[in-house]
Amino acid sequence: MKNLPSAEDNLIARFFKPLATHPGAFGLADDAAVFAPPPGHEIVLKTDAVIAGVHFLPDDPPDTVARKASRANLSDLAGKGAQPAGFLLSIALPKETDEAWLARFCAGLASDALAYGCPLFGGDTDRTPGLLAITILAFGTVPAGRMVQRAGATPGDVVAVSGSIGDAALGLKLRRDPALAARWSLSDEDRDFLLARYRIPEPRVALAPVLRECASAAMDISDGLAGDLAKLCRVSNVTASVEVAKVPLSPGARRALAADPALREPVLTGGDDYEILFTVPAARWKACAKAAAEAGVVVAAIGTIEAGDAAPVLIGDDGQAVTFARLSYSHF
Repeated sequence: MKNLPSAEDNLIARFFKPLATHPGAFGLADDAAVFAPPPGHEIVLKTDAVIAGVHFLPDDPPDTVARKASRANLSDLAGKGAQPAGFLLSIALPKETDEAWLARFCAGLASDALAYGCPLFGGDTDRTPGLLAITILAFGTVPAGRMVQRAGATPGDVVAVSGSIGDAALGLKLRRDPALAARWSLSDEDRDFLLARYRIPEPRVALAPVLRECASAAMDISDGLAGDLAKLCRVSNVTASVEVAKVPLSPGARRALAADPALREPVLTGGDDYEILFTVPAARWKACAKAAAEAGVVVAAIGTIEAGDAAPVLIGDDGQAVTFARLSYSHF
């Protein structure tokens, strides 16, 4: 009897092997892989899972699901100052998943693997009676001892963020209720931008080397600005004061807020921004902002790190502290 490959072996060879371009992946013919960092560098590890109905809607396009799973991890690596190097993938596919869906999913993964220099090294494939679940373990490299941690912010540091905040939270609302676009007086361009920011994050990989040079602390914003700032301050043993008016917003988000001021809470706490929150010594801020701009990433100063162990304060236009029902998205 011939030693023929299983159906799972064939699926891996057809859809995933083309993503395993690094020689250390052995063409996915082994059950492990090897990776050697460049001399003088360390490996930074990060894993995130995305689950249908939790992180994306079950009928979202499969290529965007793949890219969101990939980019959630790439964003974390960027926030640590790391250069992407590769990833492992574990995917649990519902029984009804067909090859057309899987082909589009892998096309999305392939696109990001090529764009960010982050090939597949291996993983696991399963069938599940439940919902689609995708777990990626991504790894990158940094010069030894140079990973930017959450801990490290000190009183007097500038609090800064990349890009614009709150777009994905608004995009999810639009995805669930398209009629909101009219109620928020959004243009087609505004609507499409917010939807895209929900579906396909933009990891700030180009900001990584800038953070290594100037940031005292950093992390990506995945659970909401307010909550993630609280996390950074907690491990740095400091507090912070942020002016809500200085938080950068996209034109679509500004129009939505003008139409419905109650949206301020999901914008600041809703999550899925995948921007970078970081702190910089005040004397280095201008040089840091210039370096970020030269790298193609817009950054904005939104507040100041202060001494103390109280929760960070977000100050509204009226000069009063803004309160929220919850600071960030939480799975529990």
